[in-house]
Amino acid sequence: MGLPFVDSLNGKKRDQALAVDLGGRTTKAVEVHRSGHGLVLGGYAVLDAPIFEKTISVGLLAEHLKAVIQALPVKAKNMILTMGVNDALVRHADMPRVPVEDLRQALKLNARNYLQQELPGYAFDCHLGAAQQQLKTADRAKQPPGPPKQRVLIAGAKKQLLDDYVKGGRGAGLIVDYIVPSLIAPVNSFEKAMPEVFAKEAVALVDLGFKNSSICILQQGELILSRVVTMGGDRLTSGLAEVLNVSYAEAEGIKIGMPTEVQAQLESLVMPLGRELRASIDFYEHEHDRPVTQVFITGAAARSEFIVQTLEHEMMIGCKALNPTTFLQMESLSKQAAQIEQVAPQLAVALGAALVVL
Repeated sequence: MGLPFVDSLNGKKRDQALAVDLGGRTTKAVEVHRSGHGLVLGGYAVLDAPIFEKTISVGLLAEHLKAVIQALPVKAKNMILTMGVNDALVRHADMPRVPVEDLRQALKLNARNYLQQELPGYAFDCHLGAAQQQLKTADRAKQPPGPPKQRVLIAGAKKQLLDDYVKGGRGAGLIVDYIVPSLIAPVNSFEKAMPEVFAKEAVALVDLGFKNSSICILQQGELILSRVVTMGGDRLTSGLAEVLNVSYAEAEGIKIGMPTEVQAQLESLVMPLGRELRASIDFYEHEHDRPVTQVFITGAAARSEFIVQTLEHEMMIGCKALNPTTFLQMESLSKQAAQIEQVAPQLAVALGAALVVL
């Protein structure tokens, strides 16, 4: 599920992928390559993200990407970038049964007709799930009169921002092969890490970001629902800092390292997020008459067992932090291997982006 706004490879697969997840607080990067019949995690890096007001400049992005490359133990010239939930919209829509190229053109000419808003200067891409590739004859007969329709997953972003990402990569001496919405990248990681659950169950993937969190509900391998919630790790840390009258850095350390010391305060901050996520699950279960069986959580805050347990209590569904690296070989990681289990939930977006070309 690539939904690549930029695809210089024209859908071709590669033997190596460097993917960079430009987060709000930290940037995560991974290098993955083929070896025999498997995939190898050649290296990863987690760096502080650059500080900027609204949109990162081309120059600042280029300098940051140079730092990312220097931090990785392996080198590559081609790169996949992710685009955050505030910059890339991801939605479902019913569209005519025509080739993807024609769907993109239809969205460019009349986005309002399908997405209920004007989006001038946007670039679009579309993805047809396996269930939509070919409707059964019986399903076609049930459709209303008029041209046949299909359910399409749409991604859109401002063309100028996409161009800036490409220029920023070029300024760092890199070629941007793909730009992938960060919201859908964990779906790719989950498919590889837990293929049986991915194919058979209805599950929720929750990514706890810095400013925002997202939830994607999958049903037998299809992305059925996605939503962005304007609550993330920053609100939890800022709330603790205010309540405890400590610095932001101290509150961050307490949140991850000593949550039981501030149990009541942290629970009161996490519970509203749990209620918002539960509302999305309720909506799905009501619409599809099928229960969500498990919730898998990624992002920096997923490193806290206390936060995961609090979300489980509020959502009333079993929750666990997702380790998206379980399908990867790691013999080349050397010193990084010792920290991989702790940092793994943060790498879900970058790994999912890397899998687009592998």
